[in-house]
Amino acid sequence: MNQLDFGLKGKHALVTGGSRGIGRATVLALAAQGASVTTCYVNESEHVASLRRELDEQGVQGRLVRCDITDAEQTSRLCADAHETYGAIDAVVNNAGVISHLPIEDLAPDEWRRIVDTNLNGPYHVIRAALPYVADVASIVNISSAVAHHGMPGAAHYVASKAGVMGLTRALAKELGPRGVRVNCVASGLVETDQMKAVTAEGRARYEQMISLRRLGRPEEIADVVLFLASHAARYITGATLDADGGI
Repeated sequence: MNQLDFGLKGKHALVTGGSRGIGRATVLALAAQGASVTTCYVNESEHVASLRRELDEQGVQGRLVRCDITDAEQTSRLCADAHETYGAIDAVVNNAGVISHLPIEDLAPDEWRRIVDTNLNGPYHVIRAALPYVADVASIVNISSAVAHHGMPGAAHYVASKAGVMGLTRALAKELGPRGVRVNCVASGLVETDQMKAVTAEGRARYEQMISLRRLGRPEEIADVVLFLASHAARYITGATLDADGGI
């Protein structure tokens, strides 16, 4: 099957949390489209090293920068560095996220703040820092989760943070639209990432029965949705949350 051309050649994208899972698939998909990609990570790992090697082998313009998106100063440096290296930012993909599973009575304030700091405050820091450097016509794509629609026991902090991302998307779409900046959201379902490795075979089978397509999604399938929203093909779409969950 020939790769669909999203018209992103020569564009510059900033992707947070690009070393694994959906973020990694998005970085590689953008690079395959001919875009220059700046991505960030928190800790050095084999995932980071292997992504560097893969981008080098493809001969694409890709840069990995260490940055904690919960820190406003680090995020400001990330965006300024991205602009200095590859020019105006055409697409911002807020993908970085964390999760834990705790019933509310065991959910300590520090853990609540840790999840919300990354999943909701992080996109706020990134968008605010990137705005001085975005192109005249730009796209922001925020990665949320289907659980923001449906809820999930033992994850009130995660669900709340992802619902907040949807609200942030709608508000900024109205605020930034007059500037030529579109803001959309992807509500991702259950996807084959590292987080699923801890799920038992029984749990996995139960999840698959919840999904209309009877299987988990692949990171590349979410990345394709991001490419669409970042592209000219979605030029009249803003403030939308696109469900990519296989029909939960």
